[in-house]
Amino acid sequence: MHIRLADDEFSAVETAALRAGLTTSAFLRSLALEGAGEKPFLNPSDTAIIHLLGHDMHAVGNYLNQVARALNTGRSIDSSVIVAAVDDARAIAMTVAAELMLMTKKAAAARRSQLR
Repeated sequence: MHIRLADDEFSAVETAALRAGLTTSAFLRSLALEGAGEKPFLNPSDTAIIHLLGHDMHAVGNYLNQVARALNTGRSIDSSVIVAAVDDARAIAMTVAAELMLMTKKAAAARRSQLR
């Protein structure tokens, strides 16, 4: 397989491969297979965690939407309710980010061990 990259693109790929602990070729193979769904990035446990966190975020989002709708129709809402809902959304978003970072590191470590 042959691909064409501009010099700066090739440098970026080489740098990313180095950071991942892979050769450039192994790095590109890994990305191509994961992108095609042949080697899933997330394992079933990771997928379940993301699904649960997504469900929680959806519930908080619905609640925030109800609060916004009430405020837009002129009803008053205690500020502590708004603060609590925003804090919940922030906590879930931070948890999702932390989980994705952990999953990325685990996937990269697994990729390195499989491709060497």
